[in-house]
Amino acid sequence: MHHESENLIEIENLHFSYGERKIFNGINLKIPRGKVVAILGVGGSGKSTLLRLIGGQLQPSSGSVKVAGQTVHKLDRHQLFALRRDMGMMFQAGGLFSDLSVYENIAFPMRELTDLSEDLIHDLVLMKLHAVGLRGTSKLMPNDLSGGMARRVALARTIALDPMLTMYDEPFAGLDPISLNVIAQLIRKLNDALGGTSIIVTYDVTESLKVVDYIYLIHNGVVEAAGTAEELMASKDSVVAQFIHSQPNGPIPFHMASPSYREDLGIGK
Repeated sequence: MHHESENLIEIENLHFSYGERKIFNGINLKIPRGKVVAILGVGGSGKSTLLRLIGGQLQPSSGSVKVAGQTVHKLDRHQLFALRRDMGMMFQAGGLFSDLSVYENIAFPMRELTDLSEDLIHDLVLMKLHAVGLRGTSKLMPNDLSGGMARRVALARTIALDPMLTMYDEPFAGLDPISLNVIAQLIRKLNDALGGTSIIVTYDVTESLKVVDYIYLIHNGVVEAAGTAEELMASKDSVVAQFIHSQPNGPIPFHMASPSYREDLGIGK
């Protein structure tokens, strides 16, 4: 009898580089089914790259990324597209089609990827908009929405097909405190209601700690720390403490590695 793994995603000894720039240096992590997991790290640590590796847009230099038991980079085109149909992705900037209404944005994946009737699509679109509190915006255009409203519409489109895996790339960026809290709570509630699995990639510690089950902190190409919100808040690790408590000084540098400033200015060492 086949038994499903308790982990939807398993990443083992993952290495990846952009040219000479090393991003991951043997990273290992697991995402359990039915949980909301945060991937934290400073800008440039590879958080969004990790989502692209999970979705198959990028291929690892070595190591493996498995989703639902399938090694993503070994899938052929047909198999990869089939797997992606079970994934929802909320992009950093929302990614709404500016020339389509709110209704048409959410209906788009239903029309492209299913054979549902227009009557059923109509009901499902309104259901998804109702879930994010924006059923009254169906006839509006994306440019008519506030930033927070646009992000909620993007969230509705992300869950349009009830994906087994939903990935959120910086879902809190640029939001006011109220909208930010609303989005965070919606991610939690929708994940539980749909029985899915969610990954939140973010640098926003405050909101992510409130709604996630587990956290991975990425630094220097590996998992620096992993645990619950309570465990990371109590960590004595200097990298974890600096990041979690937003300390300006510590092992995480503000300046990216580069030649000395004097050399760049041409005035010698």
